[in-house]
Amino acid sequence: MSRWLLLALIVLVAAPVAAVAVLRKDTRAPAPRGEGQARQPEEGGPVSLTWVGDISLSSGHGLPSDPERTLVGGVKRLLGTSDITLGNLEGTLGSGGASKCAGEHVNCFAFQAPPAYARLLKSAGFDVMNLANNHAFDFGASGQRQTIAALERQRLGHSGRPGEVLVRRARGLRIAIVGFAPYPWSASLLDTQSAQLLTRRASSKSDLVVAVIHAGAEGSDQTRTPSGTEVAFGENRGDTRGFAHAVVRAGADVVLGSGPHVVRGIEAYRGRLIAYSLGNFLGYHTFSTGGTLSESGILRVRLAASGRPIGGRWISVRLDGAGVPYLDSGGHSAQLVRGLSRQDFGPRAYPMGPAGELRPPR
Repeated sequence: MSRWLLLALIVLVAAPVAAVAVLRKDTRAPAPRGEGQARQPEEGGPVSLTWVGDISLSSGHGLPSDPERTLVGGVKRLLGTSDITLGNLEGTLGSGGASKCAGEHVNCFAFQAPPAYARLLKSAGFDVMNLANNHAFDFGASGQRQTIAALERQRLGHSGRPGEVLVRRARGLRIAIVGFAPYPWSASLLDTQSAQLLTRRASSKSDLVVAVIHAGAEGSDQTRTPSGTEVAFGENRGDTRGFAHAVVRAGADVVLGSGPHVVRGIEAYRGRLIAYSLGNFLGYHTFSTGGTLSESGILRVRLAASGRPIGGRWISVRLDGAGVPYLDSGGHSAQLVRGLSRQDFGPRAYPMGPAGELRPPR
């Protein structure tokens, strides 16, 4: 039996139990709605969301002696002010276990930080971590279990495993969060039909649906969002545009992306917001930096109870040589994203002002 098939069997056996446990938290499930059918929301909202890109910390690459001040001191005041703040945890929280890089080639990276770093994420203002990405299984099933345990001890939500739907409440509304990536330990980004079914299921349990995707090719030259399938290091990284459009058609109200390690444009599709990549957000000698690889952002979005975006802001952030984020008062990444949105999406470019302010789409 191949290694990937064995991993897939492990996670698929365990995942449905986790998904049911999450969904049982909410007993007021409305009837499912069909594709294109309008949702009848509860009275409430608007809901504010904050999203950032990749967070990758590792003992093997070194960690600072004063992590809270060193790692998040430059941006902490910008996080945690929304109803729900989400990030992509690209790595594991735990100790020991078998690394995927054991006996592998030189260009292999496995990230594992101490479980106590979950407390750092919580104190920084995060509420939910996406675990659908290529580094969530760096230390196998044991590493994933340790990560989840560390997050849950800090009452941090998580989503992204096969079949998993996380439901949070804010402003009188239920917000479902689903994460997708092209790996067997994640809800699949490569099976669009299954992803739409999961999105519809999430919609049936909630008033708003947030879809998180880890998709696309990687590198300093990957700021454009192409049509069709993207490939990186021989891996199928999904049809990024096609997938995002498909989950919106199935009921997602906002799509939040990571994966390319650079920022990408924002699209308005069927009146919904798709942010294809926020780039890297927080590392410590785990990211390559410089040029576009140092451009990052904090995306704030306000959603009406109907799911339509009614405002927000792209806050420009820049990473230093160690991969630590700082506010960029020059607004460089906002200007870059504004231009990329127009280049890639034309009339569907999401309306963004010169200082990163987001306006409701027409």
